[in-house]
Amino acid sequence: MPHFKSFTLITAALVMTGCSSLGGGSVEKRSLKLANGIQKAYSVEPTTAQRVAPMIVLSAERYNVDPLLLAAVIRQESSYRNYAVSPAGAIGLTQVIPRYWQQSCPGDLFEELNNINCGTYILANYNQRTESWPKALAYYNVGPTGYNTDNRMKKQGKRYAKQVKQHQNLLKSAL
Repeated sequence: MPHFKSFTLITAALVMTGCSSLGGGSVEKRSLKLANGIQKAYSVEPTTAQRVAPMIVLSAERYNVDPLLLAAVIRQESSYRNYAVSPAGAIGLTQVIPRYWQQSCPGDLFEELNNINCGTYILANYNQRTESWPKALAYYNVGPTGYNTDNRMKKQGKRYAKQVKQHQNLLKSAL
């Protein structure tokens, strides 16, 4: 499995063009659009939305994930609360379980950029394995083993994927 590596976020100086669900233009332009959508759709504080939106845009671009899908996963997982911790031990914005991902995602997973990059890496990895975003989302929630061996977990994973899709559609309509 390839190792996850942190990268430096320099939005003001970085002018990349790309096509995504946010349209083209610079990272700054797409990040501003995403931040405004996150604020409207999910009632996230402006400072939080503006801080994490560039991280979402760059990480989504890096791993070829729709930034709206990634933003929706964060909404579902933590409601944009950076220090969220689940009963299962998942932490941060994307709710990564360190004991499963420490080899692929070294570093402090409470640090927003590390956490977003790791969550995006995991999601992209699952999509590559399954060739299906809904199944990748289900794996993200219950794990591949749970999904493939337990019908109750499979249903839970499918429900999770449906909820994320609803959050994604809400965000899309807020843009």
